[in-house]
Amino acid sequence: MKLSYEFKKFCLVFLTGLLIFSLSGCSSSDNNQVQGYPIDSDVQTTDQRMLSFSMDFASNTTRLSQVSQYDGWGYGIWTFGAPLPAETRTTSATFGIMPDGYVVPTLPPKAKLLNFFTITDIHITDKEAPNQMIYLQQLDPTWSGNNTSIYSPIMMYTTHVLDAAIQTANALHNKDNKANPFDFGISLGDTCNNTSYNELRWYIDVIDGKVITPSSGDHLGANTIDYQKPYKAAGLDKSIPWYQALGNHDHFYIGSFPVDANATLGIRNSYISRYVWAVADFLNPTLEGTFPVMFNMDNMKTGTLYYQGVIDGSTPLGNIIHAGEVGAPGFTEPPTVIADANRRSLLRTEWISEFFNTSSNPVGHGFNLVNPTQQSGFACYSFLPKSNIPIKVIVLDDTQSEADGSKDIHGHGFLDANRWAWLRAELAAGQAANQLMIIAAHIPIAVVKIGDETEWWLGDRTARPTDSWWTDTIATTDNAVTLAELVSTLQNTPNLLMWIAGHRHLNTVKAFISPDPTHPEYGFWQVETSSLHDFPQQFRTFEIYLNSDYTISIKTINVDPAVKAGSPAATSRKYAIAAQQIVQNNLRLNNPNPATLTAGPPPLTNLPSMDPTRPQAGAQFPAGNPNTDPTIIYGVAPGVPYNASYNAMLYKQLSPAMKAYMQALFP
Repeated sequence: MKLSYEFKKFCLVFLTGLLIFSLSGCSSSDNNQVQGYPIDSDVQTTDQRMLSFSMDFASNTTRLSQVSQYDGWGYGIWTFGAPLPAETRTTSATFGIMPDGYVVPTLPPKAKLLNFFTITDIHITDKEAPNQMIYLQQLDPTWSGNNTSIYSPIMMYTTHVLDAAIQTANALHNKDNKANPFDFGISLGDTCNNTSYNELRWYIDVIDGKVITPSSGDHLGANTIDYQKPYKAAGLDKSIPWYQALGNHDHFYIGSFPVDANATLGIRNSYISRYVWAVADFLNPTLEGTFPVMFNMDNMKTGTLYYQGVIDGSTPLGNIIHAGEVGAPGFTEPPTVIADANRRSLLRTEWISEFFNTSSNPVGHGFNLVNPTQQSGFACYSFLPKSNIPIKVIVLDDTQSEADGSKDIHGHGFLDANRWAWLRAELAAGQAANQLMIIAAHIPIAVVKIGDETEWWLGDRTARPTDSWWTDTIATTDNAVTLAELVSTLQNTPNLLMWIAGHRHLNTVKAFISPDPTHPEYGFWQVETSSLHDFPQQFRTFEIYLNSDYTISIKTINVDPAVKAGSPAATSRKYAIAAQQIVQNNLRLNNPNPATLTAGPPPLTNLPSMDPTRPQAGAQFPAGNPNTDPTIIYGVAPGVPYNASYNAMLYKQLSPAMKAYMQALFP
């Protein structure tokens, strides 16, 4: 039977509409037609086995975008190796915070208090968005070559890695008939790479277990390319509540600049434009005259401009297209993509509100606990994971403000007066209520040297050869608290167990030793979790015990997502290892605490301490200052050439009052 023209037209319109609907990221009721990517059934943690691969390569960042050559060059090949044991950290002999002479008890613990996991720096990326900085990685190998936040082939698979990590957490939660279930999970920020609505929805929807369409615009390759195909995320086990902290990438353009600070740059419109973004090679730091302020966002459009390119979703290896110098042959007109309103940049308030649009628990994922009297966009709250256990988690927004007036990269630690007052009140209330406390924040403290763009913000002051230039008054917004004042407050809160953080993509553990040896309870730990974006693509577990002698021990273990061979997440692992072999970033970083900027000749610029708990010594430049932090150590797995993980059993002394309280609760 010959179909009429009108009927064929109706069918075409209907099918086109159905395709657009299915690719929009919305879920239909017939989800069983969209397949998921199950993880491997063999789920193990890094204290059982490690990933092992060669680092016998010379660093060559120009190779990062040449994905088709990876196999020929030998990149991305790995196997399983020996386990990384958990190091016991007690007294000064093991760079711990317990009093010297302490002996670990041999009797079983009185109680397991808490078991939870952290994920962080997932950097869910819309790799087809028109306003990226992909081309700078190739254009400027000196300053941008190792910047995998602006380009890495990993960016094609960010949702898939999160899905694999969530499935791995589920497997650990349900292992041995829930013999050791998680009480909660918490994400420590940088869910998005670039503040976009679609990036955030992909993130929440993966954890909620929805159908994911990991493409945008024209949805190129959605039927044929593995990283573009829609799939059904597994979702976090509904019995595990999860909470969220705010990261700098969640509310700054590529984690660096306020979207609306300089309207002439056109950052906000660039998200939803059809034209590919063009910027200058402006991520080369200013070392003279403005240190430690290293960058100026106003230079983004100054000088020669370059179209930054996008990932071509129709290509299996994610070829970069639309990248090159403005006005050069082939670039006399701006390259175009299909615009997509779902790429829009979210305000801080909009970002927070999306966590109330969820099918997992709790609705709001912690932001429902924000005091309603606080100003709009306030992202700090606290919660008690278990009503019968006196442990409070304080979720702290320590990212910079959109209105702080800085034109530098916004990756610094920062508390305004309101957040600082709130934190002090939370610490005091927890202390008075006999609650042990954990601070969960995006940015760690006292581990980053001055000028690294992730240290405690100095208010954009400029270094001079004076004793205390960093205390001078400035006209713009200032940090409400110095690092020394913050650390002093934390050390005077003896119930504080640890500060947990992400941000640096490292697995560093640091001890803040008590300043008073007669009061070891003033010591606390800082535990960082690495990124799910870059190698080692791990999350971290925490088991907190009350020991038989009424001390606290914290077992913290890194976990590799149990990716299944042939899955998109397995391809991402290959690319993550390849990227590390190519760029060779230092993932076992231990910064010195220099006293001066340069070693001479004069004038020497005095520096504030990057860590007020240890002495300053030596110069920051040239490199090679040996005065590193003795409490930051990295483990060794026999036969594993390189690892960026750290497992530990951390011990903490309770105050006499808190010990008596726990003795009454757990006789």
